[in-house]
Amino acid sequence: MIKKNFLTAICVLLLFSTNLYSAGSDPKPAKVKTDYEKAVSAIKYAKKYEKKGKAEKAKKRYEKAQKLLLKSNKEKPLQADTLNYLGFTTRKLGDYENGEKYYLLGLEINPNHVGINEYLGELYVVTNRISLAKERLKVLENCNCEEYDELKEIINGNKKSKY
Repeated sequence: MIKKNFLTAICVLLLFSTNLYSAGSDPKPAKVKTDYEKAVSAIKYAKKYEKKGKAEKAKKRYEKAQKLLLKSNKEKPLQADTLNYLGFTTRKLGDYENGEKYYLLGLEINPNHVGINEYLGELYVVTNRISLAKERLKVLENCNCEEYDELKEIINGNKKSKY
């Protein structure tokens, strides 16, 4: 009986040890998202909530994204993409003045940044500065991108800013 229990115990140990350490069974470590990536994800959800008319949920996502972007900007300052989304979230939260500052800082780094030029143009339309919006449109003129078309429609009053 002792011999049988001993053999069973050894078999169980071998079974577990081979499963734990066999080739290919080690799980790959999950990729940890950066604060910037988390923020972009939060913005995508916020836009979806906005489209569904769920303004409060959208606002919470924009606030979350903004906090993550501020943290990302401290860790890795002056990235045009980060400043673009900082401008965007700040604008979406109703602070046009600081949103504009983020956009302009981003344009100092990358004057042809498609996203910044479109979103800054939208901010100019919302704040009734159409001539400045048209300047942003001029920058996008040769990009062959949907951002040009979107901003042009918004400037011409054919479309309300979706963001």
